[in-house]
Amino acid sequence: MAATHGYSDKMNKALNEQINAEIYSSYLYMSMAAYFEGLQLPGFSHWFKVQVQEEMTHALRFFNHVHERGGQVTLKAIKAPETTWASPLACLEAVLKHERLVTGLINKLVSLARQQQDYASENFLQWFVKEQVEEEASVSEVIGKLKLVNETPGGMFLLDKDMCARQFVMPPDLTI
Repeated sequence: MAATHGYSDKMNKALNEQINAEIYSSYLYMSMAAYFEGLQLPGFSHWFKVQVQEEMTHALRFFNHVHERGGQVTLKAIKAPETTWASPLACLEAVLKHERLVTGLINKLVSLARQQQDYASENFLQWFVKEQVEEEASVSEVIGKLKLVNETPGGMFLLDKDMCARQFVMPPDLTI
């Protein structure tokens, strides 16, 4: 346990890595929004722009938690995301793969918090455990719909219109 804050240096480092991962997720989804703009599918682009905002709120949650515990946030370079995919379906399948990776990162953080007996961080991380279940389910639903309309003339355009309905809602417990 470090004397300067309420949790271990190891936990502080791991939470900082997660901040970086959340910002990368936002950056990746911005790239995907641009990809769909290029395909003239503004509904899909909108869906990803909402996802960009959600991922940034995740980074802010981690940022706030680190500071509330007296830790130090150290931002690192964000690697460049992919910019093209073979198809809209391939793009969404890449999203599901990425969200599963993030789920693994969250689970490792929970394990570390338990190992470090950092009950405050473990409690904080439970929100993300639940959120990752929702993230994976949401993407799986879009993939399922894409597969259904894949060979239906005009189906992609109807689905694109549906994707526009998604709205970002700033979580009430976060302020900027």
